[in-house]
Amino acid sequence: MAIPKVCGIETEYGIVLRGTGDSNPIAASSVLINAYVSDLQRRVGWDFEDESPGNDARGFAREGSMPPEVETHLVNAVLTNGARYYVDHAHPEFSTPECADPLQCVLYDKAGERILTRSMEAAARVLPAGQDIVVYKNNSDRKGNSYGCHENYLMDRQAPFPRIVHHAMPHLITRQIYTGAGKVGTETAQPGGKEVSFQLTQRADFFEEEVGLETTLKRPIVNTRDEPHADAQKYRRLHVIVGDANLAEVSTFLKVGVTVVVLCMIEDDWFGDKDFTFASPVQALRRISCDPGLSEALPLADGTTATALDIQWEYLDLARKYAEERGLGGVGEEVGEEVLRRWEEVLSGLETDPMSLADQLDWVAKYRLIDGYRQRHDLSWSDPKLAAMDLQYHDVRPSRSLFARLPMQRMVTEESVTEAITEPPPDTRAYFRGRCLQRWASCISAANWDSLVFDLGTDPLRRVPMMEPLRGTAAMVDSLLERCSEPAELLELLGS
Repeated sequence: MAIPKVCGIETEYGIVLRGTGDSNPIAASSVLINAYVSDLQRRVGWDFEDESPGNDARGFAREGSMPPEVETHLVNAVLTNGARYYVDHAHPEFSTPECADPLQCVLYDKAGERILTRSMEAAARVLPAGQDIVVYKNNSDRKGNSYGCHENYLMDRQAPFPRIVHHAMPHLITRQIYTGAGKVGTETAQPGGKEVSFQLTQRADFFEEEVGLETTLKRPIVNTRDEPHADAQKYRRLHVIVGDANLAEVSTFLKVGVTVVVLCMIEDDWFGDKDFTFASPVQALRRISCDPGLSEALPLADGTTATALDIQWEYLDLARKYAEERGLGGVGEEVGEEVLRRWEEVLSGLETDPMSLADQLDWVAKYRLIDGYRQRHDLSWSDPKLAAMDLQYHDVRPSRSLFARLPMQRMVTEESVTEAITEPPPDTRAYFRGRCLQRWASCISAANWDSLVFDLGTDPLRRVPMMEPLRGTAAMVDSLLERCSEPAELLELLGS
């Protein structure tokens, strides 16, 4: 039976330091995060002891492959909501705490946006006059560089990795019809010199391989990093790097929710002899992105052809039968039913009239907004004003964001988002991490996903392991924490 799919999102934000001739993105990211953390008057750094980004799920790495470098010298903070906020290469990155279901993932992803907004405000108070930092939740700087929005899913170690690759890849390729953030133009040459006015996704231009370990060069559709941040004998973490950073909550919900359902089906070996493998997966990823009409049928490995919509309908049909026979315990029954309902509603809308989804999906909202402006002003798609509008859609500042002006459907309330900025989710181990940070930050020397390191001043450092993502919840630890006025009491009780 599929295990519960604890999940999370890591978002690298685009960043610009304005008002200076030397816009160093690493320095700007450090200023941004330090300003926010300093305002909180607490600082707990990241524990790198268990980091192993070079581990490959296949048991080997392609010759010449380059796993991500662990940059221990850059700013790295753990927040009281259980999240990680740090400088990753040249970008500020917000990693949500571990979430128990896709809707909770939407909530903490949105809280991340609000944290970036507050960070800009905090940075403005410390920067010299005439300077400010602007942050964008997008994936491309239009100079050939892309930055990621990665997803993480807890999976059963017993699920064979080749089976995961086989059935997850067609889904990851075709789901962009509802997860794409939209993009004016393209940054790669198209077959036959085809001109591309508008794409579904920002990331498709930057993927070159089907399966691999890298995340910044020769990006693969299925990433093989084997770093579970949990008991490695029981779990693996599927690290998905092929998605866009979404502002639309429905897009985020479906991006995570449908993928959770698909992974549950894979664990339970539900696909049987169903095979949706593309003849050329990387080419299919790019061609689907460049087909806003959603009409292009692409060759499959078995010699047939199918559109992205065709394949998503097939996955949904399998998911309906799976839910009827096995249930949706790996997703959460109530949230799982909402995933299936929204999934069907969106596929139906894409099939009949994509523009009817302009209040739900990022790429549709952006296309209608920009194309309306283009037609009113009689502009070509290559006009730089449209590229500027594209960027402004992703501006995290509410007063400047084009997205913020649109009547988009909400899935979480703004009150709950504000609470999630400081409060951890109650039903994963992030709760224990967050509560300990709220009460005893001065006695915690470092933290990471699977442990807290306490420094009581006299004894050796004490590491508290948290190898089970669904332990350390409010139901499990609230009474324990209430009994403790000092961290030494907590450690003594945990030791007994």
